Amino acid sequence: QEQLEEAGGGLVQPGGSLRLSCAASGRTFTDRAMSWFRQVQGKEREFVATITSESKWPDIRISYSDAVKGRFTISRDRTKNTVYLQMNNLQPEDTALYFCAAGREWRGSASSSDYVSWGPGTQVTVSF
Repeated sequence: QEQLEEAGGGLVQPGGSLRLSCAASGRTFTDRAMSWFRQVQGKEREFVATITSESKWPDIRISYSDAVKGRFTISRDRTKNTVYLQMNNLQPEDTALYFCAAGREWRGSASSSDYVSWGPGTQVTVSF
Protein backbone atom coordinates (compact mmCIF):
# COMPACT_ATOMS: atom_id res chain seq x y z
CA GLN A 1 0.00 0.00 0.00
CA GLU A 2 1.47 3.31 -1.03
CA GLN A 3 1.78 6.00 1.59
CA LEU A 4 2.92 9.59 1.75
CA GLU A 5 4.15 11.22 4.94
CA GLU A 6 4.86 14.94 5.30
CA ALA A 7 7.26 16.46 7.80
CA GLY A 8 8.92 19.78 8.54
CA GLY A 9 5.99 21.97 9.50
CA GLY A 10 6.03 24.23 12.51
CA LEU A 11 5.79 27.77 13.82
CA VAL A 12 7.91 30.42 12.14
CA GLN A 13 8.00 34.21 12.23
CA PRO A 14 7.14 36.27 9.15
CA GLY A 15 10.11 36.38 6.80
CA GLY A 16 11.36 33.02 8.01
CA SER A 17 11.86 29.75 6.17
CA LEU A 18 10.81 26.13 6.45
CA ARG A 19 11.56 23.05 4.41
CA LEU A 20 8.83 20.48 4.09
CA SER A 21 9.51 16.93 3.04
CA CYS A 22 7.23 14.20 1.76
CA ALA A 23 8.48 10.65 2.00
CA ALA A 24 6.83 7.96 -0.10
CA SER A 25 6.65 4.32 0.88
CA GLY A 26 5.03 1.21 -0.46
CA ARG A 27 6.02 2.05 -4.01
CA THR A 28 8.12 4.53 -5.90
CA PHE A 29 6.56 7.58 -7.44
CA THR A 30 9.19 8.33 -10.04
CA ASP A 31 6.62 7.80 -12.79
CA ARG A 32 4.13 10.28 -11.33
CA ALA A 33 3.89 13.99 -10.85
CA MET A 34 4.15 15.13 -7.25
CA SER A 35 2.58 18.26 -5.84
CA TRP A 36 1.97 20.31 -2.74
CA PHE A 37 -1.39 21.70 -1.73
CA ARG A 38 -2.46 23.62 1.34
CA GLN A 39 -5.71 24.14 3.16
CA VAL A 40 -6.99 26.56 5.73
CA GLN A 41 -9.82 25.29 7.88
CA GLY A 42 -13.14 26.17 6.31
CA LYS A 43 -11.63 26.83 2.89
CA GLU A 44 -10.97 24.69 -0.17
CA ARG A 45 -7.67 22.96 -0.70
CA GLU A 46 -5.33 25.23 -2.67
CA PHE A 47 -2.68 24.27 -5.18
CA VAL A 48 0.86 25.32 -4.25
CA ALA A 49 3.40 23.64 -6.56
CA THR A 50 3.89 20.67 -8.84
CA ILE A 51 6.81 18.81 -10.41
CA THR A 52 6.58 16.29 -13.24
CA SER A 53 7.73 12.71 -12.91
CA GLU A 54 11.41 11.81 -13.08
CA SER A 55 10.65 9.46 -15.95
CA LYS A 56 10.64 12.59 -18.10
CA TRP A 57 14.14 13.67 -16.97
CA PRO A 58 15.74 15.95 -18.11
CA ASP A 59 12.47 17.52 -19.29
CA ILE A 60 11.29 18.20 -15.76
CA ARG A 61 8.57 20.82 -15.53
CA ILE A 62 7.67 22.77 -12.44
CA SER A 63 4.91 25.24 -11.79
CA TYR A 64 3.75 27.29 -8.84
CA SER A 65 0.70 29.18 -7.79
CA ASP A 66 1.00 32.93 -8.12
CA ALA A 67 0.76 33.23 -4.35
CA VAL A 68 4.05 31.42 -3.76
CA LYS A 69 5.99 31.99 -6.99
CA GLY A 70 9.44 33.37 -6.28
CA ARG A 71 9.34 32.30 -2.62
CA PHE A 72 8.78 28.53 -2.70
CA THR A 73 10.81 25.84 -4.48
CA ILE A 74 9.68 22.28 -5.14
CA SER A 75 12.18 19.51 -5.78
CA ARG A 76 12.38 15.74 -5.65
CA ASP A 77 15.07 13.22 -4.79
CA ARG A 78 14.64 9.94 -6.61
CA THR A 79 17.18 8.12 -4.46
CA LYS A 80 15.17 8.95 -1.35
CA ASN A 81 11.71 8.75 -2.94
CA THR A 82 11.08 12.14 -1.37
CA VAL A 83 9.66 15.47 -2.48
CA TYR A 84 10.59 18.75 -0.86
CA LEU A 85 9.08 22.21 -0.58
CA GLN A 86 11.50 24.93 0.40
CA MET A 87 9.51 27.90 1.67
CA ASN A 88 11.24 31.26 2.07
CA ASN A 89 9.97 34.66 3.14
CA LEU A 90 6.95 33.09 4.76
CA GLN A 91 4.00 35.34 5.50
CA PRO A 92 0.97 34.96 7.78
CA GLU A 93 -1.20 34.17 4.77
CA ASP A 94 0.92 31.05 4.19
CA THR A 95 -0.44 29.57 7.41
CA ALA A 96 -2.19 26.32 6.49
CA LEU A 97 -2.10 22.56 6.62
CA TYR A 98 0.25 21.47 3.84
CA PHE A 99 -0.32 18.22 1.94
CA CYS A 100 1.76 16.37 -0.59
CA ALA A 101 0.03 14.37 -3.30
CA ALA A 102 0.92 11.88 -6.01
CA GLY A 103 -0.72 12.31 -9.39
CA ARG A 104 -2.32 9.80 -11.74
CA GLU A 105 0.41 10.22 -14.33
CA TRP A 106 3.65 12.03 -15.12
CA ARG A 107 2.08 15.42 -15.78
CA GLY A 108 1.44 17.83 -12.96
CA SER A 109 -1.89 19.50 -12.36
CA ALA A 110 -3.32 22.24 -10.20
CA SER A 111 -6.54 20.29 -9.69
CA SER A 112 -6.76 18.17 -6.55
CA SER A 113 -9.01 15.70 -8.37
CA ASP A 114 -6.01 14.63 -10.49
CA TYR A 115 -4.24 13.15 -7.46
CA VAL A 116 -4.69 9.65 -6.15
CA SER A 117 -2.54 9.55 -3.02
CA TRP A 118 -2.36 12.10 -0.22
CA GLY A 119 -0.39 12.45 2.97
CA PRO A 120 -2.05 13.41 6.29
CA GLY A 121 -0.58 16.93 6.16
CA THR A 122 1.82 19.02 8.21
CA GLN A 123 0.84 22.30 9.86
CA VAL A 124 2.67 25.50 8.99
CA THR A 125 1.96 28.53 11.15
CA VAL A 126 3.48 31.92 10.38
CA SER A 127 3.12 34.34 13.26
CA PHE A 128 5.03 36.55 15.68
